[in-house]
Amino acid sequence: MIRKIISINEDKCNGCGICATACHEGAIEIINGKAKLIKDEYCDGLGDCLPGCPMDAIKIIEREADEYNEEAVKERIKEREEKSNESLPCGCPGTMAKKIVRKVIKKVKPEEKQISNKEVVSELSQWPIQLNLINPHSEFLSDADLLIAADCTAYSYANFHRDFIKGHITMIGCPKLDDVEYYKEKLTEILRYNNVKSVKVIRMTVPCCGGIVSAVKEAMLNSGVIVPYSEVIIDTDGSII
Repeated sequence: MIRKIISINEDKCNGCGICATACHEGAIEIINGKAKLIKDEYCDGLGDCLPGCPMDAIKIIEREADEYNEEAVKERIKEREEKSNESLPCGCPGTMAKKIVRKVIKKVKPEEKQISNKEVVSELSQWPIQLNLINPHSEFLSDADLLIAADCTAYSYANFHRDFIKGHITMIGCPKLDDVEYYKEKLTEILRYNNVKSVKVIRMTVPCCGGIVSAVKEAMLNSGVIVPYSEVIIDTDGSII
């Protein structure tokens, strides 16, 4: 049948995932860094995903497509929920114990060392940094480039201050231990009342850390403020994926 359905321009898509979060039917997934319509029957053609796209990569067209199948959508949502609730025998993958073996750095003789009195200076430019404690109307949030980081990232990545905190207003939190719904409300208010320039999210590779990403993306949708977004994933050995 000929009906209205979304069309995604992959050349424009930056893979931010905002459209996938906005699609209540779960018709869109991010695959190989690009948004893709999984099945025609999952898309109702109403375009809930359009307003959130910062790249104008989605539009509604009319073409030959399978009829929207509400029962199939319900089944898909059920399967996704069941999958997200599955746990490994040992519990959350992020709690699995592992030893990190690093390369041994060759010792340098004292006389070969370059003596320097220069101290490493913190790049932190504001306090508090805990997302739960930050006032959404704090002056330092105005015209800010936000760095929203999962707690473990700064301990895992060696050059966190130099590579990430520098030039940003920093917020940290743990999506596994904290109230993610409160995160969404706080971030929505921050975006709504401050002229935020950009948002960079730093998360760990463990599944439970994805909550901080969804909180940021939903806050953008809820506030109606879509700003340049980037995401960095840190592996449990401290490397960038």
